[in-house]
Amino acid sequence: MDRRVARTRHQLEQAILALVAERGLDAVTVADLVERAEVNRSTFYQHYEDKHALLADAVDAAMSADQATLPPVPSDLDDNPPESLVRYLRHFESHAAVYATIFGDHGSPLTVARLQARVADLAQEAIEASETDAFAGMPVRVAAAGLAGSVVGVLGTWIAMEDRPDVETAAEWIWRVLSEPGAQVRRVADSAQ
Repeated sequence: MDRRVARTRHQLEQAILALVAERGLDAVTVADLVERAEVNRSTFYQHYEDKHALLADAVDAAMSADQATLPPVPSDLDDNPPESLVRYLRHFESHAAVYATIFGDHGSPLTVARLQARVADLAQEAIEASETDAFAGMPVRVAAAGLAGSVVGVLGTWIAMEDRPDVETAAEWIWRVLSEPGAQVRRVADSAQ
């Protein structure tokens, strides 16, 4: 990517993250963005269709800069969430005002959909690699989407909490959402034998 293009995108990404943290997404206009980023309106539209597309890209860039990546989901889940999940959630906590807006009633469905798609991809990989029959008779993509929806639901609810618990608690909640269904199926299967 051309340096000027990269610089312009970075300026716009930083502008939207700052403005959303300050005002919320509804209150941010394209005029506000171009003023903060010190670019002109036509430049904005050369790069982005609207503020939602910019916000989704800005979140992707912020996650990349913070090295906030989800760990691969192991096929055999133990009782404790991995440290990499805790590190991932620290990114959300450090940008809590932005994410609370994204997940809010007037948030950014595009950004939430991108997050959920990433989680679904990881869940699908884990299901395909596992030997569990917890999702027997169900298309893998459907099971992965269900798990991703649950994880993103917990994440969005946690980040919006007024008295938000620490990241370790949120990691535990997410890990329970991932591990408990499999544990339930194993308990039923064991009791049937």
